[in-house]
Amino acid sequence: MTTSNLPTTIRTLIQPDPKSEHIILTTIPLPIQAPNTTEHLLRVHAVAITNNELTWPANFPASRPIPYSDTQALVPLYDVAGTIVTAPEDSPFKAGDEVWALGVEAGEMKWAEAATVPMSAQTAWQALFVHGGLKAEAGVGGKGKRVFVTAASGAVGSWVVQLAVWSGAEVVGTASAANAEFVKSLGVTEVLDYRSADVKAWAEEEGVKADLVIDCIGGKSLEEAWWVVKEGGTLISVFQPPVQKKPERLEGKKVRNEFFVMEPDGEQLGEVTRLVDEGRFVPVLDSVWPLEKFEEAFAKAESGKTRGKVVFELYV
Repeated sequence: MTTSNLPTTIRTLIQPDPKSEHIILTTIPLPIQAPNTTEHLLRVHAVAITNNELTWPANFPASRPIPYSDTQALVPLYDVAGTIVTAPEDSPFKAGDEVWALGVEAGEMKWAEAATVPMSAQTAWQALFVHGGLKAEAGVGGKGKRVFVTAASGAVGSWVVQLAVWSGAEVVGTASAANAEFVKSLGVTEVLDYRSADVKAWAEEEGVKADLVIDCIGGKSLEEAWWVVKEGGTLISVFQPPVQKKPERLEGKKVRNEFFVMEPDGEQLGEVTRLVDEGRFVPVLDSVWPLEKFEEAFAKAESGKTRGKVVFELYV
């Protein structure tokens, strides 16, 4: 698409009030690339929902994206895959390049698959290799380590599993019975059914405690994770500070624990892209929806019963 035949308006979802999770589908004027900036105009082909993203403007106000125009409405859906329409002269990208969020070429994936990767893969990468103490080295970076992952079939959890296995770690995780075989196919050696397993009792068995626990869902699962992590081990949550769910009986347990928010890093995402193209990793796509069914799609994403990411494909 050239600039001469661009539409004058576009459809988009907006979040009118940052303190409310209410969103609407509307039509707005086409955004114009500001001169003398690093802005790019992207024709979006697919976008993915990130769990709890509608709470971010209220919970992390300092990190709010710049509002659209003068409406002060925020545009959600930060995992994006599309084609560059216009770019600054000094950009490494040019019109026609196929990219995904954070400025990395999307490789050989289909649009819906590409939209599932950026935030989930980078969150998992940073949980393991930036905050978790493993090294991003194939076969040796996690060798000898045992990693426990909650919500292992989810958008972030499925990437934690694949990256940890790639690094050489032994991986155990929680998932529903329906997703157990899928999680095993990613490399998990043992799957606990989060609905029925007594994780605390299981953690008391000899040799099952983990050097590193990555929690992807918070709540009861994070509380149980404290029983799984070894004394002196590491507990990372991408959902909430682990100390909020530390059991009273474990007050004296010495564990390095941390909550973090993913920081965009094009180099990390580029490495993931390369490994996906080599067939090392599998993007996990739960379902694809038209934009008109955004309410049903968000309900699906927030249900806690997804396998990977929920995606909107814009059929362009």
